[in-house]
Amino acid sequence: MKENELGKVLEIFSASKGSSGLPRPKVEELLLIEGHGIDNDKFAGEELHKTVMIIGLKSYEMAKENGIDLKRGSYGENILFDFDPHLLNISQRLQIGDTILEITEKCTLCNHLSVFGAKLPKLIKNHRGLYCKIIKGGVITKNLAVSKVSA
Repeated sequence: MKENELGKVLEIFSASKGSSGLPRPKVEELLLIEGHGIDNDKFAGEELHKTVMIIGLKSYEMAKENGIDLKRGSYGENILFDFDPHLLNISQRLQIGDTILEITEKCTLCNHLSVFGAKLPKLIKNHRGLYCKIIKGGVITKNLAVSKVSA
């Protein structure tokens, strides 16, 4: 692993316009467009400071340890990592392939997650996911390395 490398992309997800519910569908690739969002995603063009949601496998492990077995994509994430991005600071930039994302804020706790288990929202309160804005667009696929980069 390289010096600034954190891990890799495990899965990617996107909900197309008109779709609803969780888990989000898995996709083969995400096309990230600066000033727009994820191509064909239902949230593209809205709230550009939180157009991409990232999460780590730890969030799924926390649920499983408490008897809640979730299908990947259930938190509504776009990118699932094999490391815990919640250990990073707001404003940290991540490079994935040619793409650069900047962490902008923690996801708010969604009560709709209680459909998977009544205690889930409180259980993952600090691991619900992180929102990012797109600094540099590009294509993201599974297994790409993720590295910290400076602003």
